[in-house]
Amino acid sequence: MKLDDIRQNIDLIDSKILKLINDRMEQGLLAKKFKEKIEDPQREEKVMETVRNNANTLIESKFSEELYKTILKFSKELQARDLVITGFQGEHGAYSEEAVRCYNKDYVTIPCTTFNEVFEGVNSGIYDYGIVPVENTLGGMVGPVNELLINTELNIVGAIDMPIHHCLLMVPGTDHRDIREVYSHSQALAQCRRFLSRNKLTPVPYFDTAGAANMLAEKQPRGAACIAGKLSAELYNLEILKENIEDLNSNRTRFLLLSRHEPKEEGSKCTITFSTEHKAGTLFSVLELFASNGINLTRIESIPNEPGDYSFFLDFDGSVKDTTVVETLEKAEQQTSGFKVLGCYNEKIIEG
Repeated sequence: MKLDDIRQNIDLIDSKILKLINDRMEQGLLAKKFKEKIEDPQREEKVMETVRNNANTLIESKFSEELYKTILKFSKELQARDLVITGFQGEHGAYSEEAVRCYNKDYVTIPCTTFNEVFEGVNSGIYDYGIVPVENTLGGMVGPVNELLINTELNIVGAIDMPIHHCLLMVPGTDHRDIREVYSHSQALAQCRRFLSRNKLTPVPYFDTAGAANMLAEKQPRGAACIAGKLSAELYNLEILKENIEDLNSNRTRFLLLSRHEPKEEGSKCTITFSTEHKAGTLFSVLELFASNGINLTRIESIPNEPGDYSFFLDFDGSVKDTTVVETLEKAEQQTSGFKVLGCYNEKIIEG
């Protein structure tokens, strides 16, 4: 073992320590949702007692106590800031987290295992907002999210349409000629199929792009790289070997921002959902209402709701404060069942 190897191990350990501290701060922010006040002397004493009893060979209790006094102090400072918390599906570095940063860089992001966890977290008030991908130009609609939208009581309060650029990431110091396998989400691998084939790289499916980056940084499998975004490279201290490796430059994803409350500002785009009778021409008659009133539809999707039953999603340009839109929606509701306005909001389009 050489000095460079030891320093590389230290860098990896430091990265893990910082990630764990960040995870702890996130849990502190969530804990605030269940407390009447920030100060909790009994809980702090319990934490400090645990720290004192867990000193090991090299770490003396004095050092541990001073460290945790600093951690607890900063955790309480964060809780006092009344930060806006947004839940997203995936690991830190996911494209959903990038979308949050594009929408408002001051929002705190908390990772969730599933989309359902995002919806439940917002609905229960643990998260102020939730962000979910609803459609991709290459992969189409995100089925699980649309299924959850049918039955949710949450409101769509914003949208972000942004390009998705994939990067080939590797552990610093890796010889790119040794790379044989590439880990990533199956959709990301499919979107970079020609690049992988051209470079004779074997795709290995992983549950999440950012998760693959995290795994690569921690386990450092020999001869491996991953496909993820620039944010993942930054968070997990990975080197970007190649940028924009997607096969098509038209790869974009649209994300929705969800809240228990209606948006405060007047929106310029609306989303509705409904079902129709199983009769010829019923859907056409609803769509004709919008066409005859000059309302531009920007998205039409259908997904199975119950066996033999489908729900439809419509996105259109306009505001629910516009008289023409209001009258059109009233007529549409009369011709459909399960009619619901999911939100009237503003959409941020990210170019480049």
